[in-house]
Amino acid sequence: MFKAIYLQLGAAVITAIGAAAITGTRGLISVGFAALAAILPNLFFAVRLTMLSNRPGNSYAANFFIGEFLKIAATIGILAIAIKGYPEMHWPSLLIGLAVVLHAGFIAFWKKP
Repeated sequence: MFKAIYLQLGAAVITAIGAAAITGTRGLISVGFAALAAILPNLFFAVRLTMLSNRPGNSYAANFFIGEFLKIAATIGILAIAIKGYPEMHWPSLLIGLAVVLHAGFIAFWKKP
């Protein structure tokens, strides 16, 4: 699970460099906020599942769905804070950065361990 987060971080860095080259600082900051909104909740989700999977008697499915709900809520919350806190947001960079970072985690499932 942590391999997906590392891939998301790498995709965020590459996307941020590309956005900075095209749109400048606004694009770099916008992709940074998108990466923060995607990676931070995923990291907390992975840590939470790792901690709860070692305890006997816990329902993994229930913990997974509760964690997924919290992850989505945290992503929306971080994006809302970023949008309100940074009024010069470059929307295409934010949306493209969010899409790239969220889809980068799927590459981890295709690679063999």
